[in-house]
This record gives sequence, structure tokens and C-alpha cells, in this order.
Amino acid sequence: MGLVSKKICLIGDFNVGKTSLIRRFIDREFSDRYLSTVGVKISRKKVEVTSKDRTVQLLIWDLEGSTKYKRVAPSYLQGASGALVVADITRKESMEHLPQHIQTFTNINPQGKAIVALNKSDLTNSELEEKYISYIQTFPEVARAIASYTSSAKTGVNVDEMFLQLATHILDGK
Repeated sequence: MGLVSKKICLIGDFNVGKTSLIRRFIDREFSDRYLSTVGVKISRKKVEVTSKDRTVQLLIWDLEGSTKYKRVAPSYLQGASGALVVADITRKESMEHLPQHIQTFTNINPQGKAIVALNKSDLTNSELEEKYISYIQTFPEVARAIASYTSSAKTGVNVDEMFLQLATHILDGK
């Protein structure tokens, strides 16, 4: 079957690791240097979805996480098939903003698929990770997400899995 292109967005507060997750997924690299995204940066990667016998070209929009973003978010999010909604597992306030980010995305893209990523899991332990996964599940908006993961852009834990699952669900249309 032919190549299909799908737009996905990475959204979340500033400094949660959105750019680092993209860099790990596309370039297999990680840098400790923090470079704030200004506006939006668009990357591409082809993903083989073997269960669907399809190749998807993901157009990955890395959206800035500042408060200025809220004014332009609707135009950046418009037409996205999916979103990786990212929080920093070491910053509770970034997790508390997950419902707002999910709500914004689903209001603009009611058929869009979202995955929650609690990033920077390399800075915590499995007991704390389980506690925070349970904590975010108390937010009704998180129930709209197709999955929640702990991830680490530094070590690569669950990075490929999140993007592949998002691509698979986008092709499913469910």
C-alpha cells in the first residue's frame, strides 16, 4: 500500500522534554542542553506499521510550551491526527496541566488520538512512576487518551513505542 502522511503534535509545558523526545525518536540522540522551542518546529519520520501493512510519514510538530503558545495553539493544532501530550514526571505542576492540554487538543481535533507521556522517568523510580500514573488517571480528560506511558528521552525508554502506538491508532481511526 502507499505512503500516508499524518500530522501529529507534541504539546505540554515548557521544559518537559518534547524536543528531546523527537530528537531521540528521529535522530537516536540526546543532549542535556536545553534549547527552548520558539513557535513550532516540524520534523518528519517514516514509520512502518506492520500490523496494518502500511508506512506512515509522521509530520511531527514540536510546539513551544510557553504561555504565549495558548494564543496560537489552535492554528498549530488544526488538522492534527494525533498528539503526544508530555509532562515532566519530576514536576507535579506539569502533570496537573495535562487535562488542559488534552482538552485543547480534543476540542480542536475531536477525532484525534492522544497519548500521555510522563517524561524524564530516568530521574525517578518505578514505585513513584506507578504512583504518578495512578494520579493522572484521576483526571477525566486523561481517560480520552489511548494510553499513558512513562518515558525517557535520555535512555530511550518507551519513545519508539509511543510514536508507533500513536501511528497505529491513527491508521485504525478508532
